[in-house]
Amino acid sequence: MSTSQLSAEIHDRGFCILPGVVPPDRCRKIADSVRGTVERLQESYPCPENVGFVPGLINHDQSFAEHLSAPSLLALCHDLLGHNIRITFTSAIINHPGNLRGDWHADWPFNQTNAGHVPVPYPDRIMHLTTLWMMTEFTTENGATLIVPGSHRETTNPTADAWDGPTDQPFENEHPACGPAGSVLVMDSRMWHATSPNSTETDRVALAVRYGPWWLNSEVLRPGSETRRQMVDEPGLKDNQVPPIPRDVYDRLPQNVQPLYRHWIET
Repeated sequence: MSTSQLSAEIHDRGFCILPGVVPPDRCRKIADSVRGTVERLQESYPCPENVGFVPGLINHDQSFAEHLSAPSLLALCHDLLGHNIRITFTSAIINHPGNLRGDWHADWPFNQTNAGHVPVPYPDRIMHLTTLWMMTEFTTENGATLIVPGSHRETTNPTADAWDGPTDQPFENEHPACGPAGSVLVMDSRMWHATSPNSTETDRVALAVRYGPWWLNSEVLRPGSETRRQMVDEPGLKDNQVPPIPRDVYDRLPQNVQPLYRHWIET
């Protein structure tokens, strides 16, 4: 499909799946590397039972870095978000066997439990993209992320205080985002989605990489920033933390990937 066709899918349904962004042989190596990184750091990042999570993954593991600027993906980001795209999050998410179903939510900056959020009702505008990189195959059995097609057009989501619907129960129109290893699920960050149980005996390994426009203020995510002190620390609220990138890590990134992280270099 062309970039314009993929953009139309996201505008209409809220998501699309890009196949073959990472070659199969690279997927296996990256999945092994990410597993090792998560295992090494898991004590530092508490998360739900049988789920592995590491934020700021790029600081610890660059095995996947060369693919972050894949031409098909960046063309789609530019078409939807404009020029000077930035990566706002780079996380590892592993569904180990036996993990539980999660609650319905939308991602930052639309999750209403975060200090830094776009207040409801939302304007109908794509402001942030969430991408899930399938380093192992995503199937219904191993915990393919559940999405609600079209939910990106709603003016709220189940994290809002005024929400009176289910937060952890199935929706009739929920849809598992399945695909072969190397595929990338691209969705409007307003999309309602949830963790799905892994009923197999092997890990489902994914990268969660989020892309934003140059004008989206992500300083509330940066530990130690004045914005975070004002919005999170002083009022005693909570939000995600994205560690800045050390200069030596940034310098090792491929040249065509560096611009995506230039705004997040450690000072």
